[in-house]
Amino acid sequence: MDIIEELLWREQIAQSTDLGALHEVLSTGSITLYCGFDPTAPSLHLGNLAQILTVRRFQQAGHRPLALVGGATGLIGDPKMTGERNLNSQDIVEEWVGRIRGQLERFYDFEGPNAAIVVNNYDWTKDISVLEFLRDIGKHFSVNRMLDREAVAARLAKDGISYTEFSYQLLQSYDYLELFRRYGCVLQTGGSDQWGNITAGVDLIRRTEQTSVYALTTPLITKADGTKFGKTESGTIWLDPALTSPYEFFQFWLNADDRDVPKLLHTFSFKSQSQINELIAVTAEKPHERAAQRALAVELTELVHGVTEREGAEAAGKALFGQGDLGALGESTLAAALKQAAYAQVAIDEITDGALPQIDELLVRCGLVASKSAARRTIAEGGAYANNERITEDTWRPNAENLLHGKWLVLRRGKKNVGGIQVV
Repeated sequence: MDIIEELLWREQIAQSTDLGALHEVLSTGSITLYCGFDPTAPSLHLGNLAQILTVRRFQQAGHRPLALVGGATGLIGDPKMTGERNLNSQDIVEEWVGRIRGQLERFYDFEGPNAAIVVNNYDWTKDISVLEFLRDIGKHFSVNRMLDREAVAARLAKDGISYTEFSYQLLQSYDYLELFRRYGCVLQTGGSDQWGNITAGVDLIRRTEQTSVYALTTPLITKADGTKFGKTESGTIWLDPALTSPYEFFQFWLNADDRDVPKLLHTFSFKSQSQINELIAVTAEKPHERAAQRALAVELTELVHGVTEREGAEAAGKALFGQGDLGALGESTLAAALKQAAYAQVAIDEITDGALPQIDELLVRCGLVASKSAARRTIAEGGAYANNERITEDTWRPNAENLLHGKWLVLRRGKKNVGGIQVV
């Protein structure tokens, strides 16, 4: 199927300006399209990943992507429903531009006839004067239409909005115009919350260039339980491994709700239609096997972090539950895994006679049991483990030889409850 048919099958088209005309243009040859990413944080996140992969699908279908990093728009900030953004310094924005550029470069092919290009809107915005911008760009915008935008209307009904954020739509529209003029870009994609900004750019090009270009948005993703996709109790799932470890990233997909599986496979997986349908069917019939979740975890962790990190994350998950060698795990992987579990710290001055406190106390500290008496019952029943070795004495005290990488002890109660101790 062609790219539009594929996106329709995947339910990844929320809005479009003229889908029939766009379909016809796409079928006649390669086009140039773009999607923009503002550096409002030091890393992109899972919500951004949905947009990145949509553009990747276009490139695989033979079209040329422009990945725009908003060095200019990142200094302003797209209006939020909740209130005014804090403006970051230019130095911080420049640093984040570099980091996000590096992340985007992982996902696109930069060689061949439809090689991707990473662009920065600061390059064409920094030298334009206020008067020139107001005369040449601002003249084409209706304040009435700008006021209709949902985020702007919500802010005006609450605490108001600054002219800085109100003008964001002009800057994004100017991006589309410049990319049309510089690269012949005729399609902008984004999340459905960007529809107003994107169509304003379409309208600006129509007014200034007397020609038609296109807009396409993808649905915003929400989870079946009503919570925001890409969020966990510990916070946002980032693409930067320093902010969200590959282990945590892998576990996010592995722990996805069965009800979310079809949507996640359609949105994020590059598997074929038949493979996706099979995974959905298997998950419905045998949910305990979590076949679809595991397939997503493997595919997406490998795509975002690479094969080596995916293998480490997968090995850590198995080793924590007694199915692998804990000693073979790197310290960063082990630390990330235990910090996602129940873990506690033991100060080095608590070590006496070369040993840590007793196992019953350690089990309580990391939250695997509620009390020392419960810990002793667990030990007596054969359900207590340290570094995957069953502990049979409730007076057992781990020593330096038991510590992985000199500071970590993996504890487990039964088959499924994992915790740990870190010596600090």
